[in-house]
Amino acid sequence: MKAWQATALGEPAEVLQLADVPEPTVGPGQLRVRVLAAALNFPDALMVRGHYQVRPEPPFTPGVEVCGEVLEVGPGVDPGRARVGDRVVGTTAVPAGGLAEQCLMPAGGAFPAPPSWSDAQASCLTIGYQTAYVGLVRRAALQAGETLLVHAAAGGVGTAAVQVGKALGARVVGVVGGAAKAEVARAAGADAVVDRTEGDLVGALREALGRGGADVVFDPVGGPSFEASTKVVAFEGRIVVVGFTSGTIPTPPLGHALVKNYSLVGLHWGLYLERNPAVAQDAHARLLEMAATGAVEPVVSEQVPFADAPAALARVASGRTTGRVVVLGE
Repeated sequence: MKAWQATALGEPAEVLQLADVPEPTVGPGQLRVRVLAAALNFPDALMVRGHYQVRPEPPFTPGVEVCGEVLEVGPGVDPGRARVGDRVVGTTAVPAGGLAEQCLMPAGGAFPAPPSWSDAQASCLTIGYQTAYVGLVRRAALQAGETLLVHAAAGGVGTAAVQVGKALGARVVGVVGGAAKAEVARAAGADAVVDRTEGDLVGALREALGRGGADVVFDPVGGPSFEASTKVVAFEGRIVVVGFTSGTIPTPPLGHALVKNYSLVGLHWGLYLERNPAVAQDAHARLLEMAATGAVEPVVSEQVPFADAPAALARVASGRTTGRVVVLGE
């Protein structure tokens, strides 16, 4: 089969090579699937660069999130989880990742695809939306009527957080970097949008959030975004630390958190697949309900052919894209 392989660690456009490789061998607790669509994620680029916490040795095939058709079920998989012919979404078992004609998926990280969604849409449901749902519901206990601040609100995880926040009844303020991204965040449902490139971010946030501030902050950026959040978080507010796409891991001002009575909560969604998979299963069930009503719908900004995968991943790595970029199956 054909697969894009990282032959060395480096920039995606430079090190990804198209190769003919054997079909992956399914192991215990795994599914072998035909890849229908692969949604690109920032961790894919980090993995290729060798900067991610999971560091497979080259050559390996990246692509951590797919929609696929089950071709084979490995030993020990509960028949209720997946059967041959099912269309599933979820995470992959890198080094046999999703930028290939076939890939492996851990059965615990595979879920039924929304029946009415296209393969491209369905491929985006797991990582971004589960991160948003688990972060907002389980970690931050977001309530209807509260105010939610979402950083990187035009990105894949950010647009998911905006939509999930609105579905939960919150007022949502999004932060973006540029006028074009502001339009994406508004289209995703943000009630107000702040462009951090226009000047005084803290002042603009205070105006958009109002006197009460942000009850919940969803931050996949870190760096200056986190620092601004500490200045506008509400009394008994919750800042959900999702990631550090800015490249800067902030040092939390614990004295400030004490004085203002706000909480800092971390979210490593993938850890639930290992430690408490029922959380992910419940989140997927709730997200399917939201999908059925139209409350959530992935913002797919690009659907690219399999041959263009390296260039597409390079664009995701640059931070220039909005919503989700999806590589269609070969």
